[in-house]
Amino acid sequence: MKNHYKLLIALIGGIVLGTALHSHQDVEWLQHVNNFVMFPVGQIFLRLLFMIVVPMVFSALILGVFELASNQGVGKIASKTLMYTVIASTASVLIGIGLVNFFQPGKGFKIDTSIFEAAKTNVETISNNAKNSKSFAQALVEVIPKNPLEAAVRALEGEMLSLMFCALFFGFAFHLYARDHKRSELRIIPIFEEIFNASLKIVEVAMKLAPYAVFTIVFQTAFKFGLEIFESLLYFAAVVVAGLLIQQFVVYSILLKFIAKRSPWKFYSDSKEVMMYAFSTSSSNACLPKSIEVAETKLGLTPAISRFVLTVGATANQNGTALFEGVTVLFLAQVFGVELSMASQFKVVIMCIIAGIGTAGVPGGSLPLIMIIMNGVGIPAEGIALILGVDRFLDMCRTTLNVSGDLVIAALVDDKKAVE
Repeated sequence: MKNHYKLLIALIGGIVLGTALHSHQDVEWLQHVNNFVMFPVGQIFLRLLFMIVVPMVFSALILGVFELASNQGVGKIASKTLMYTVIASTASVLIGIGLVNFFQPGKGFKIDTSIFEAAKTNVETISNNAKNSKSFAQALVEVIPKNPLEAAVRALEGEMLSLMFCALFFGFAFHLYARDHKRSELRIIPIFEEIFNASLKIVEVAMKLAPYAVFTIVFQTAFKFGLEIFESLLYFAAVVVAGLLIQQFVVYSILLKFIAKRSPWKFYSDSKEVMMYAFSTSSSNACLPKSIEVAETKLGLTPAISRFVLTVGATANQNGTALFEGVTVLFLAQVFGVELSMASQFKVVIMCIIAGIGTAGVPGGSLPLIMIIMNGVGIPAEGIALILGVDRFLDMCRTTLNVSGDLVIAALVDDKKAVE
């Protein structure tokens, strides 16, 4: 059986079994199975992937920039990546804003104050993260790390951008060194190639565990929340999912068909394993190794380009997150009766596009940024508690769009003439 079929069976099995046993979660032996079997298997799989994100990102970006710069292609690739990222992110936010204005899922929503009390700790944590956020000028300066090792240590906690800058700069510096000397004298490049190849081997090992891990991760979510996770916010969730589907199958398909000159159906078919991993892990960073592998082996993208675009995209191309943030802010504005003018909504659009570029590619990484946007337009910060119950499912959905969007951008940017 092909691996993607195993993943689909594991996904459905986890949802069905977890939901069926949700009403029995107070049974002691089921709690033990969930805590001491399901949890470790899922976490081992995720940790295997997270373990190689830093060495893979660092080596892939250095190699990508080195090869592109050596062939005079880095400027063109970077500018095209930025252009298509902004276009796709803008489209996703406008779709989300349009849907939430049309359907108005927050109108008439009855606020249950017990939700705020139950989620008080989570809200305070997210609120503190939002309050401690850096100004634009400070964030811009801190993209350049004072200590690359510290940036590497904190990469999975939202400091990935600093590590990526360091890798980009070193990659270009190696190019300058090779230009002034013989390339054969630059003995460190083969070392980074071996680190990258070793990372791919670890991915290969981790993927053997993937079907079991997907089952356990999805089972845990369904076992803990059951179908109740969807009931109170079904309308809101439906608007978010509708927006994600439009972005995925309309916007991306148009870009693939008319700019990349590729069949959208074949593209999605070749990418289905990565999309399944994204849905189950809710982490763009965790999917990066598999995305790079699929880009090169199944989609046939130029390695130097795909490594550069995908590693940058894991942090900078969060289309699904940008859409979700826009929908959430306007939904909560409707819930609390905060009337947002066209100017305020335009401000939300701009902030969501920027936030989508700077969101950490980890589960729940968008929540502090949503609170920052809420504060900026006068929406009570505690309102974030309303969406916490359904956020896990929507995180899975938007991460799928984020990851597939990275591959779409890589296909749009790919131009073999740039590296010939």
